[in-house]
Amino acid sequence: MNTRHRQAGMSIPGMLLIAIMVGFFIMCLIKLAPPYIEYRSVKDIVSKVSVEYVPGKTTIGQMRRRIANLFNTNQITALNSTDVEIYRKGGKTFIDGSYEYRTPIIGRIDAVMRFDDILFVAGQSDPQ
Repeated sequence: MNTRHRQAGMSIPGMLLIAIMVGFFIMCLIKLAPPYIEYRSVKDIVSKVSVEYVPGKTTIGQMRRRIANLFNTNQITALNSTDVEIYRKGGKTFIDGSYEYRTPIIGRIDAVMRFDDILFVAGQSDPQ
């Protein structure tokens, strides 16, 4: 006896919904990858300036100029070199490059990326 089995599969609206979801995630990836790559560059620059610090010889002004030059060379646009804080506290010099990046996704929906782990003690290569 031959009975007809009902075929089960994805309908056109189901495929469309999946395609929209995949497209949304790809769009988010495309919009959020460049700021993340730029964050990695900022972190490397601040780390490099921190390692180059020589106590008693390197001034805060020299460190600011070095950061500005490296930001200009690497075309960093998400963070201005004047936004990087360099200060002394408790006999140590700190370099704080923490920042927040906001990008529009769709309409009034924004994605916010907070990069708050760029705090270095001058003379050390690893973040605080």
